[in-house]
Amino acid sequence: MNNIVCKFGGSSLANSKQILKVFDILKNDDRKIVVLSAPGKINDRDTKVTDLLFELYNAFIKKQNFENIILEIKNRFVEIINGLNIEFDIDTEFDKICENIKFNIDRDYITSRGEYLISKIISKALSANFIDAKDLIFFIDKETVDFDKSYKKIRDEIKKIKNNKKIIIPGFYGMGQNGNITTFSRGGSDITGSIIAAAINSTIYENWTDVSGVLWTDPHLVKNPKTIEYITYAELRELSYMGATVLHEDAFYPVSKIGIPINVLNTNKKNDKGTMIVKNEFNEKNKFVVTGVAGKKNFSSVIVEKTLMNNQVGFLSKLLNIFYKYNISVEHCPTGIDTASIIVKSELLKEYRNEIIADITKQLEPNNLFIEDNLSLIAVVGRNIKFSNELLKYIFDVLSDNNITVKMIDQGSSRISIIIGVDDSDFEKSIKVLYNKLVDLEIRS
Repeated sequence: MNNIVCKFGGSSLANSKQILKVFDILKNDDRKIVVLSAPGKINDRDTKVTDLLFELYNAFIKKQNFENIILEIKNRFVEIINGLNIEFDIDTEFDKICENIKFNIDRDYITSRGEYLISKIISKALSANFIDAKDLIFFIDKETVDFDKSYKKIRDEIKKIKNNKKIIIPGFYGMGQNGNITTFSRGGSDITGSIIAAAINSTIYENWTDVSGVLWTDPHLVKNPKTIEYITYAELRELSYMGATVLHEDAFYPVSKIGIPINVLNTNKKNDKGTMIVKNEFNEKNKFVVTGVAGKKNFSSVIVEKTLMNNQVGFLSKLLNIFYKYNISVEHCPTGIDTASIIVKSELLKEYRNEIIADITKQLEPNNLFIEDNLSLIAVVGRNIKFSNELLKYIFDVLSDNNITVKMIDQGSSRISIIIGVDDSDFEKSIKVLYNKLVDLEIRS
């Protein structure tokens, strides 16, 4: 029998109608362990429960009236309870939340209650086992999970359950060193599911959402883009870093270490194959050069020019240390013999722009120093890029044919991605023309 951990996102739990689709999926006996996000948007005019909880927290700390927010959140859960036709004392649960908030106004506690409540409700509806995530996942600090301690506790707690019923676990949070609730960053329920799957060495980790897998590019920019059938962890990490948002980028680490595949599936179309994310995929039938394209806007390039830069030992180190001094992460650093470009997010550069210019001028004495803003980065990603001698020609040709200037190009040592810089005004156009040209580009034998 398979041992499947499945995580359902907010869109799958937005209301009782969606949850009944989840119940249909869970009829499969192999799906033993279920990780849940907080209810998401019912429609475009709606608000996610987690966003409402953030509003609630802000109202508390600003000493504003919060009764309407509490009522709106409670009504979301009342609809679910009524739609599932179960008895659940939601009033008592909210009384507990409000009481806890009064004694300890803690943001992580408040914002985690969406996952907690929906998990309690669904475990009641399914007569399933409920295990609170705070009893399973432990943080060393705000950013770091104690994996060894968490894995052991997960295995121990699951072994205690002697019945054959489902196990429901809220996502998004665990316990901090101070004994209080600590949350992951937004979308962190993906990480919870990955940790659970790794701890029990799950056969597969299913991630159920509202799309039938990972799309070749952004559907907001390209109508009905192709779905990727197979993709490696490394490829999806590259795409996620550059803006693809199907999975939280930190969700890959636990399962990738032991090679557990992730299957991204659609709750609304349960029979679709979705996308399989695997450690290595050497399928001979995979004849395509490019797996997908993603990108982000609003970067800046700090360009330093100095004659004989390559002969000055430590020049690049000094340059990078200036950005380290101001706690600015460097995205890329393409260099030439006499030039170096430091690519950073524009919002991070904004506060220390003048100081950085002054430090570079003083420490490195460049011949020229200037900053180019309004830069978009686009990642062309594919494990087969290394086998194509013509990809760069196709990229430059299609961009040139559409009057798009390439401002920067960089290729990682793994050779599974090519990063292209274009003006922000050309971003959407670039994604569209690259899709049309590269989506079915095959390796020439």
